[in-house]
Amino acid sequence: MLGIATLALAAGELWKNDWRLVALWFIGLMLGMALYHASFGFASAYRRMIVARDMRGVLAQLLLLGLTTLFFAPVLADGSILGQEVGGAGAPLSVSVAVGAFMFGIGMQIAGACGSGTLYTAGGGSLRMVVVLLCACGGSFWASLHMGWWQQLPSHEAVALSDVMDWKSALVLQLGVIGALAWLLDALAEPVPSPAPLNVRKPLSRLLSGPWPVLAAAVALALGNLGTLVTAGHPWSITWGFTLWGAKAAQALGWQASSSGFWQGEFQSEALAGGLLEDTTSLMDMAIMLGALCAASLAGRFAPKWDFPWRSLAAAALGGLLLGYGARIAYGCNIGAFVSGVASGSLHGWLWIAAALPGTWLGIQLRRRFGMAD
Repeated sequence: MLGIATLALAAGELWKNDWRLVALWFIGLMLGMALYHASFGFASAYRRMIVARDMRGVLAQLLLLGLTTLFFAPVLADGSILGQEVGGAGAPLSVSVAVGAFMFGIGMQIAGACGSGTLYTAGGGSLRMVVVLLCACGGSFWASLHMGWWQQLPSHEAVALSDVMDWKSALVLQLGVIGALAWLLDALAEPVPSPAPLNVRKPLSRLLSGPWPVLAAAVALALGNLGTLVTAGHPWSITWGFTLWGAKAAQALGWQASSSGFWQGEFQSEALAGGLLEDTTSLMDMAIMLGALCAASLAGRFAPKWDFPWRSLAAAALGGLLLGYGARIAYGCNIGAFVSGVASGSLHGWLWIAAALPGTWLGIQLRRRFGMAD
């Protein structure tokens, strides 16, 4: 009952300002439920791929990537929909993207989650992931203070496939590459035991209480990203919210935004001056956490416990700092830079994943130093 009252109150407050914020709030709730009920994680999927050649999680991600690309292409080509101007996720092909993605790969393995994974597991009741989230906010804000230096390193302007070919050809090329990767990974996969059959439940009970098949969640996440693009005018992103939350906290402690060139930008300064629910990414991040909390409660699994060893806590703190810092200088995480970037036709998304995977391998090695299982 408390969760329903919270949802109603938040939606009512948002409706006073802009119906689009209400729509994004409910999209975020749906994304949080989908992520939680399917345990849809990027960090664990990459780890299983590298350690055990279990490709199931990564193949689900490629389905998500292909569907999002297919959904985005005609909308981005038109430039607007339902009266809303839209634009894709683009960023330079730069040293900062490569270094940041590499750092993020390390961080998400020792933290135990990526950007979206941190949100839904923290919302689902993991106190360890609350530590990761707090440190990610700190790391992301810290990186924002260094953005001027990172942006001076070698960089090539953003390149979108639609800039060098027509959008239909770009779509065919993208889907062809994604399909080829799926075929290759499936061919390299080791056989894995068939999963235990899911409990037979009525469809509504399964929808609300889970678990969800991971492929069904991939479809839901792709639709949620499309809904975000249509409603907000930009694709789904995660870690800008971390940067803003960190800056808000620093400001409350006496930090002056005038001391940072990054925070003098029009977008950044307006976000810092406004409320957290006025920023679309921040709003959706909070909705994802609340959606995961509702999903965990409906599944009867919301039971926060502080029972992890100090080495695990140290890994959470260090991993959070690394993934937060890396995401900021890489212009996003596995959602904002990789999925939304690639689906927008931006080549920086492919650069991001090419740099994140070696970082992931190193992060897996470091997990053992913290006594964490593969």
